[in-house]
Order: sequence, then C-alpha cells, then structure tokens
Amino acid sequence: MTVPPSIAQTVQKTQEWLKELIENGDLADVQESLAVLRVVLHHLRDRLTLEEAVDLGAQLPTLVRGIYYEGWQPRKRVPRTRLRQKFVHQVAEKNFPNAVPSERAIRDVFALLAHHCDPGEISDVIGQLPGELKELWPKTAQTFRARMS
Repeated sequence: MTVPPSIAQTVQKTQEWLKELIENGDLADVQESLAVLRVVLHHLRDRLTLEEAVDLGAQLPTLVRGIYYEGWQPRKRVPRTRLRQKFVHQVAEKNFPNAVPSERAIRDVFALLAHHCDPGEISDVIGQLPGELKELWPKTAQTFRARMS
C-alpha cells in the first residue's frame, strides 16, 4: 500500500515538531515529547474562545491538529485561570510526564508554536490571554503586533 503524499508530509512535519521539542525541551524521547505537546495544546485550546481555538487549529499540521482536537467538547465550559502558577499546576496534573518541569514544557511548546505558526495568529492567541499567561510566550511573539505598527 502506498502512503498518499499528504499523509507522508504530515507525518514528517509532526516528527519534525516532536524532534524540535525533544531537543529544545531536553525531553527523553518521542513519547515524552508527544505527551507534553498534547497536554499543553489541550490547556491552551481550552483557554481560548471557540473562534480563536479553531483559528489556531488551522495553523497546525494535520496530525498535530488531530491531537489538538482530541477529546475537545467546545460547548463544555472549562474554568479559565488567570494566574500563571495555577495554569502551570493544571498542566502538570493532566498525565504530564513527572520528570518534566511543567513551566519549562509550556514555554517550549509555546516557542514551538511561535516558531511554526503565523506570527499574526500567535499574536491573536496571546492577545486572549491574561498578562501572567502571556509571559510564558517568547518575547518576540509577545511584541509582534507592537513591532508591526
């Protein structure tokens, strides 16, 4: 059976993202990288408005997009924390690899998104977050709109 090019491309792109996360986050392996990516994406998604969550999802490689939408119930209201420590703690509680420092992992996933997604879209995502959560993004992503003005 031949793998369609679009499937092969998204698998390759996902592998690149996971490898980048392993290298930048000093993670043990692909399984740990995938677990970190999944948990952080889900918490970020649940923190955004429906429209912004969908807009961000459109920026992701197809396979990562499936992970991002996995188990999502858009009509279910999830309490949105405004505090960085609470957000970090909530991420750590969700089947997160124990040896991985959660704030660092969040920063690494946010940096990965800022590196691979449209800067304007990332700026829109950051714009929906309270100040303490904005600080978890790379400075260049936080200041994109101001630099473009």
